Amino acid sequence: MSLAVETEFAKSVRGVPRRALPVIDVGKARMGDAAAIEEVAARWREVWESLGFLCIVNHGLEPELIDGMRDAAKQFHDLPLETKLQVKVTHDQKGYVPARGGLTTHSKFHNSKKLNTVECLVLATDFPEDDPNLAEGKRFYGPTPWLPDDVVPGFRATAENYMARITELGKSLLPVWARSLDLDAGFFDEFFEESYTYFRVAKYPPKSDLEDGELGSNAHCDTGFMTFLPPANEEGIQILGEDDQWFWPDLPEGAIMVNMGYFFERWTNNRFRATPHRVIPPTEHDRYSFACFVNPNFRTSGAALPTCTSAANPPQYPEMTYWEYFDWYMKNSYTHYGKLKVSGKNDVSA
Repeated sequence: MSLAVETEFAKSVRGVPRRALPVIDVGKARMGDAAAIEEVAARWREVWESLGFLCIVNHGLEPELIDGMRDAAKQFHDLPLETKLQVKVTHDQKGYVPARGGLTTHSKFHNSKKLNTVECLVLATDFPEDDPNLAEGKRFYGPTPWLPDDVVPGFRATAENYMARITELGKSLLPVWARSLDLDAGFFDEFFEESYTYFRVAKYPPKSDLEDGELGSNAHCDTGFMTFLPPANEEGIQILGEDDQWFWPDLPEGAIMVNMGYFFERWTNNRFRATPHRVIPPTEHDRYSFACFVNPNFRTSGAALPTCTSAANPPQYPEMTYWEYFDWYMKNSYTHYGKLKVSGKNDVSA
């Protein structure tokens, strides 16, 4: 147990109220039931046009899958630092990032320039050897670095299986996303034929004596389309409500949180909300978290969707592919990646 005295800043961020998240049963919808898709889409639309954060039940992910991934995360993070640095983050934003390796420099939700206390292993979709983007060394297409299996037995298989299952879940909900935006149920399918899944296997060490502005992960919005996050072993995530007040989310046992990212907010021309969130470091025990981000292929254009524009609401952002937006976001989020100036709300300066 930490014997450090809790600071006033720590008391202020940990003392926010609790609030129940909207709970949506996706069991029938993810199995393709047309009537269920329509029913869920109506509720789905209400959430993304307001709070922009929910949790799902009957999602099809067994408790053993989540527990196994949590054990694997601990297995990796228990390794010596020098071992983890053998797979340090690459040009393609894959690999290990030590604690205090990131800072959300573009966030408008906080003024702190304190580095995040989180350490994480970043895993992501790998591409076929004959992919021309891989051959020419284009960023994000390079292979994921892995430690040998005798160093972390079974870790790769567990992580790859978890990523595959989350990706499958995300794709099964594409008709719900489409109908919630008054699009044909199959509208998003073509963009996810070569989808890009990005997976952060994170560890937040305990720290009760937080300095002013010091957090596990500073306030930010995610970058892509949709994020899936099972409850961690220790509480940590907080959400910024529509009233600009932070709160601890409450959700039923076995539920999984879902939120969306800036690229999708741009794609919907701000019709749907990418919701800010942050992570508060635990006070006593390491917190293991594994957010998995399911995204369209890198070629996908972010031009405003046809049901999200009108004469009174023209497109609000310049057209960018998902690759271009992801590259910009990473340059603004991590000290090891570089910096780029910002112009306006989640916009990119030319």
